[in-house]
Amino acid sequence: MFVASGLGPYSGQSVHFRRAAPEQIPYAQNRYLREAERHYQVLDTHLKGRTFMVGNDYTIVDIAAWGWIDRANFVLGEGRLGEFPNISKWFAGIDARPAVARARAIAKDLTFKREMDEEARRNLFPTNYAVA
Repeated sequence: MFVASGLGPYSGQSVHFRRAAPEQIPYAQNRYLREAERHYQVLDTHLKGRTFMVGNDYTIVDIAAWGWIDRANFVLGEGRLGEFPNISKWFAGIDARPAVARARAIAKDLTFKREMDEEARRNLFPTNYAVA
């Protein structure tokens, strides 16, 4: 539940208000960045002395959290994951798994649209546009 109701949503909002929102709202940018940082701190504290999120085995919780932590440069800002040494160590362990390399390889031959133009905004945020 921590990943689904905390880490994920606040990370997503941090990215949205700092990188994608149509207007710069300093209050929202600060609020969601600070909440993301708080969630990272909770996770960092939890991971102290642990190899995995829950118990002694790799689980779906590690997989779900890894996906968000993989985007730490977008969520927190470039290079800030190092501020959370226990997350960094855990992430490196998960990231070194052969399945991660296979998953990353899936996208290597795909070209993703990078421009945030009107078409992209309409597809990403359809509820912001009135139905014609």
